[in-house]
This record gives sequence, C-alpha cells and structure tokens, in this order.
Amino acid sequence: MNQTIVIRADASLQIGTGHVMRCLTLVDALAARGAECQFISRAHPGNLIEFVRSRGYIVHALPESPAGIEADPTGDQAQSVAHSHWLGVTQAQDAEACAAILADLQPDWLIVDHYALDARWERALKPYYRRLMVIDDLADRPHESDLLLDQTYSRKAEDYRAWVPASCRLLCGSQYALLRPEFAALRPYSLHRRNDPQLRQLLITMGGVDKDNATGQVLEALRSCALPVGCRITVVMGATAPWLKEVERLAQNMPWPTQVKVGVRDMAQLMADSDLAIGAAGATSWERCCLGLPTIMVVLAANQSQVAQGLEQAGAALVIESTQSIAHHLFSRLIPLIASPMLLKAMSQSACDIVDGQGIDTVIQHLEF
Repeated sequence: MNQTIVIRADASLQIGTGHVMRCLTLVDALAARGAECQFISRAHPGNLIEFVRSRGYIVHALPESPAGIEADPTGDQAQSVAHSHWLGVTQAQDAEACAAILADLQPDWLIVDHYALDARWERALKPYYRRLMVIDDLADRPHESDLLLDQTYSRKAEDYRAWVPASCRLLCGSQYALLRPEFAALRPYSLHRRNDPQLRQLLITMGGVDKDNATGQVLEALRSCALPVGCRITVVMGATAPWLKEVERLAQNMPWPTQVKVGVRDMAQLMADSDLAIGAAGATSWERCCLGLPTIMVVLAANQSQVAQGLEQAGAALVIESTQSIAHHLFSRLIPLIASPMLLKAMSQSACDIVDGQGIDTVIQHLEF
C-alpha cells in the first residue's frame, strides 16, 4: 500500500481518548502495510499529541484557542452539530487550518473521527484529498464521505442512508471493530480460561480520561461489596486523567489488593487475565467482547447508551445507566455474579459472539483501492 493517509481526530478532557486511540490502531495496521500516515489534532487540554508522536507519527498540532471564533456560515444546513463545542473553534476555522496542511500533503485518504465535524467541513476540504473516510457512532449529521465506518453493535447501514451520498460505502456493525492484533491473538487463551469461571481478578477501566471520576466512585462502592476472598483489583487509567492521584489514594486503602496502572501497553493481556470488568461503554467495549470478558458497564455519556443497551440485550454486559447510579446499583449487579460464577460464563459466551477481532483487516481492504 503506497498511500498517504491523514487522520483528523482529537483527544481532550472533554472528548476522552477513544477517537484518537482507535485511529491509532487503524494507522498502525496501515503503516505496517506501507502507508505514510500523519495526524492533525488540536491541542486541547488532555490531548494525546505527544503520545502519538512517541509512536512514530507526525502530528500537525492546531492551537487550542485561536483568537476570535467567528460565526459559521450556515448555507443550506443551518442546524448545529450536537457536539460542536468539542471542536473549540468553528468548522470553517478548523477547515481553514487543516487546508494549509493538506494542501502540501494531498493525501489519498483523509480519515476524520470527530463528532463536531460534518459535511460542511468535508466539502470545504474536498480540493485537498482524493477520498474521505468518516468514523462515526452517532448517525446524526450529514457527511460527504466515500467510506463510512460505524462499529456499533447492531448498527445498520440504513441508519446512514439519509446522511451520506448514494455512492458512499457503509461499514456498519461490530464485525468491523478496530482492534489491535493482540486481541485476536489472545482470544483463544482468554476464552479457554473462562471454561471454569471464578471471580479472582477484577479489572476497572473507565476510559483514558474519566473526567467525572467514575473510577473513584466504583472503588468507593466496592468497599461495601463482599468480593471473594483472594480477589485482586487492577485499575487502568490514562496519564492525563484528572482524578489519578485521588484514585491512587483510594487504591491504597481498599480491602483487597488494588493496583493502579497508568498508560498501559498490555491491555489485551490484562483483559484476558481478568474475570470481570467494570468499564465504560466506549471503544473498549469491543476489546472486551473479543476476549469474552464479562462486563458491568457504566454509561458515562449519552452517546454511549446505544452501545450499552445493545450489549445488555445480547447478554454480554450488565449496565449501570449513569455515574450517579454507581453507588446504588453496583452492589446489585455484582452479587448475582459472585453467587453464581456460571453467569460469568454465559456473559462471556454472549460477548465473544459479537466481535471476533478480524474487523480491522476487513476495513483496510476497503481502503486499498
């Protein structure tokens, strides 16, 4: 693959890290096939710009708050984008900044993963790329894309027909989930060890940022839960998480051995070695499914509700509807799993049917033309 690919995605304390991380998974696979990949990211607080650079990629950093936010031209699409505040500038300003970078690169593919951008931004940049891929989860705004990926479980192509050109190829459903190769590699091991389910290792992973400290709330709630004797807890957090120090303090005073890991590189192994996860309903949902890891899932934002509901209906997860419900509902979700470990096995079997870990290869085939 001798192509130039540019990713437009942001991370921040508000956005979280998931958009950049799944794009990084995709470009790692593309770079391994010979593609030249670069990023454009805005320097919001909590960004991952230096992290992406440490992985060997060029990142064109846009300033956090350029002077003066102008009114966006409305044209024939006066409706605002629901997550427009995530961008930090108008779409027109962002497009102008990106155009200066893309004019020199003229990428074969521009890949955009951003809830605050829509067809207006995409049309403004059309002279500067050959093809456009959109990664989305919401199906709530128009796109001028050649290819669109939505890896949400039970998502149907029909959900996007009104939002994209007739020529746009739609990859919809969890079979297209962008997972790093180690998840598929560890899948047989992970599934095998769940044949004799026991709750010995509990994994807590509430996203790379966790701006509302759901992790701390989970730890506080666990203190009153009768976890099995010998159970161990592992907490995974991002280096930019604002509540990291507080969580580390809580971990030291838990009734069970509790370890806090920051910026882990072996998440697949951690998940494979865990018996139950308490986690956010974000992109890591598909990683847990691939490894058959039963999950008590906490909805951290409204845009995670569809994922959580779909996985609960499929029997792959138990859901806590919001961070405000953690203290009240965690105990009731945990007790049946402690009392009857075979419920863990049933959840595992349901989860592993949802994602097989091969989605990224399928997606890349659609980029190789």
